[in-house]
Amino acid sequence: MLKKERFRRFIEYFTQHYPEPQTELNFSNPFELLVAVILSAQCTDKRINQISPALFARFPEPESLAAASVDEVFSYIRSVSYPNNKAKHLVGMARTLLERFGGEIPATVEELQTLPGVGRKTAHVILSVVYNEPTMAVDTHVFRVSHRLGLAPLTATTPLAVEKALMAHIPKQYVPKAHHWLILHGRYVCLARSPKCDVCALRDFCKYYEKQMGTILVQ
Repeated sequence: MLKKERFRRFIEYFTQHYPEPQTELNFSNPFELLVAVILSAQCTDKRINQISPALFARFPEPESLAAASVDEVFSYIRSVSYPNNKAKHLVGMARTLLERFGGEIPATVEELQTLPGVGRKTAHVILSVVYNEPTMAVDTHVFRVSHRLGLAPLTATTPLAVEKALMAHIPKQYVPKAHHWLILHGRYVCLARSPKCDVCALRDFCKYYEKQMGTILVQ
């Protein structure tokens, strides 16, 4: 199957079945989303949603977070992964946000990445969700599913390489949605260790499934 056809079928399926995908992180404004995405690195959205209500109630805006001690922030996020580093990042992010951007969430990758705790993936999530920009945030789910479906070549061995492969074939209007499609598919169907191929609607053009079936037939 040609790559163009593979992307066409991927987009066709999700636009029909999940036309308006959304992030599963709970937030009510761009600042809360930024905090939640920083916290979600190597942690589940479910866990972040459990601790975020109390965190957002105590630190509803950059000013209160910037004025907080790292120890106090840690006390609210102690159950997430790497809480020490993330507490430092959150306080530093809030202070930089006030000092450099007047408390407003930046609208470019370059500016976002000057904030502590914000890398390329986090910056792209913010641009996609807040500003509806055609940016592709590549996390572990996007990386895995893209390769398994054959959307990204095996030679794309870094998140940036996968990002470029996807951006080269997904029309701009679908890029923000495709990010969520790939994440949700990886989270609930195309699991890392035990993918649910038996219920996957994409298996008829999935390279991983094709390889697995070939292995079974050879045996």
